Amino acid sequence: AIWQIALPGGQASLYASGLRNPNGLAWAADGRTLWTVVNERDELGDDLVPDYLTAVPPGAFFGWPWGYFGQHVDRRVQPPRPDLLATARVPDYALGGHVAALGLAWSAHSRLPADLVGGMYIGEHGSWNRTPRSGYAVVFVPFADGRPSGAPRTVLGGFVNGDGQAMGRPVGVAVDASGGLLVADDVGNTIWRVSASAQPGR
Repeated sequence: AIWQIALPGGQASLYASGLRNPNGLAWAADGRTLWTVVNERDELGDDLVPDYLTAVPPGAFFGWPWGYFGQHVDRRVQPPRPDLLATARVPDYALGGHVAALGLAWSAHSRLPADLVGGMYIGEHGSWNRTPRSGYAVVFVPFADGRPSGAPRTVLGGFVNGDGQAMGRPVGVAVDASGGLLVADDVGNTIWRVSASAQPGR
């Protein structure tokens, strides 16, 4: 769930529910639409359930724990709640199974190349229970007309070596004041900064 808190002295109120493990939160360019990345459930196979990026309207319900990605029933959960699942919102954008998306940042003020601006940067911590591994990268999801549009593009990769060992795992992402992309890596114990290559004569 995602909660909102009225300060000072206010009580927390439920903003949205049915999200299994929402992590990064970011506002899109309009400054009014809240987006999040969600780590979905395990033990349904290598490709289920896809982690996702989605807008989160106030009052939205996304299905956890009774179902996933809209009205797909998780039959392990008893008793079922078809009444609730019928109202579940379908997430906007599937990122793939077990990529473990943890970081999210809108590309405002980014000075990366134009094909990596106008969308969301996502830190994918990487799978622990999938063969082959998935995630272990920072990806960019382009937006058009306020919605995800097109395949994700890898911004930063190479975190898994030839023996399949994770040498790094991206977590948080942020755009710094000079337009570079900062990436926290909790295995390499490093903060990476991604910037555009200098062009000749500039």
